[in-house]
Amino acid sequence: MDFGSGIEGDLLIVRNGRISWAPLDSQLIELKIPIRIRGEVGLKKSGLGNFFKAKIPMDENLEPVIVIDPEINPDWSVGINAFELIDLGGSLDLKVLGLELDLSGFLSQKINNWGDQYLLSKESIFSLKPFVDLAWAQVGKPFELEWEGKRIAFSIQPEEVRINEFFNPSNNYTFWLGLQGKIRSHPYDAAPSRAFPLPKLSPNSNGENHLDITIPISLAYSEINDLLEENLGEKVFRIDKSTTMSPSNFETQAFGELLGVSFDFIAEKKGGKIIEGELFMVGKPTYLEENESMIFSDINFKLESENFGAKAGAGLKRKKILRSLEKRAVFFIGDFLEEGKKSIQDRLSLKTPISDLNLSELKIYPKSFYPTATGLTVHLQAEGQVGVDWK
Repeated sequence: MDFGSGIEGDLLIVRNGRISWAPLDSQLIELKIPIRIRGEVGLKKSGLGNFFKAKIPMDENLEPVIVIDPEINPDWSVGINAFELIDLGGSLDLKVLGLELDLSGFLSQKINNWGDQYLLSKESIFSLKPFVDLAWAQVGKPFELEWEGKRIAFSIQPEEVRINEFFNPSNNYTFWLGLQGKIRSHPYDAAPSRAFPLPKLSPNSNGENHLDITIPISLAYSEINDLLEENLGEKVFRIDKSTTMSPSNFETQAFGELLGVSFDFIAEKKGGKIIEGELFMVGKPTYLEENESMIFSDINFKLESENFGAKAGAGLKRKKILRSLEKRAVFFIGDFLEEGKKSIQDRLSLKTPISDLNLSELKIYPKSFYPTATGLTVHLQAEGQVGVDWK
């Protein structure tokens, strides 16, 4: 180093202990960096320097105080917005040939120049992306659910990743990270092999720890027909003391916001009298939380039969028929919901060297049902609390 006034030196500066830090406000951090300066200082090899070849050894310990403003950029890189040396943490006073030299100002200038060159002039000093991608490769992989023997794969397509990081009034570093996106469904044998890429970061103003996922599941009407046939087809159930009914050949379709179901029936009255016909029923698919089942509510029906007596009898026994249909058209889905809960917990639980992400109070349930032209879309809702265990 050239210190001016014909003085030069050869110095080695190394860190000499642990760096301590403390927040000054929500963004600025004060660093105290213990350093050791070793080397020698003397006259340049010209003029008087040719006669005085001896160098004065130097071995000093300082603790510079530096204020920085780190920031996570939208591309997941980390940059420094501000760098300022507040205090050198000591002085560098030397005597060379009877001259008193204070090298403190020179060293302060060198430290500030170093900060300008290697920190402030660069948009990024290192990137978090490799670590984030490694974690997202685990969390973002498709997960699977099984519905009535049919396996379906789902993946998360992120649209926004939101971030906010600051020091709170208690001087604790606070980090809000949130993700918003869509759940995509795939055939089981055509699921993506890797996670969707993450977008750039955007600001986050939500400090809540929560999970809110809506998973769309589509059931073709042919699958619903098979489900009804399996649960109700050709099974005999009683309408009243003297009449039993056996349904078969189920066909489902959309009926506005309701689900329409037509089926053939054979009704047998006491004494052996048999009535055949077709019944068209409409109802609203509804989730019953107390026993984790899907039922039909607001059921109504229209009877088609060539037998006038059957029509008249059905009109008189409408309430009994409705009660029988409502009682039988119950589909327990508790095992499916439990599988979905476990699958989501497994996929979104994340272990890292510094913290573990976990889900608590997780519940999953069908939120809504939408009959479409091709089938019934079920919006499966998952809700819970996100927890972080720091190591």
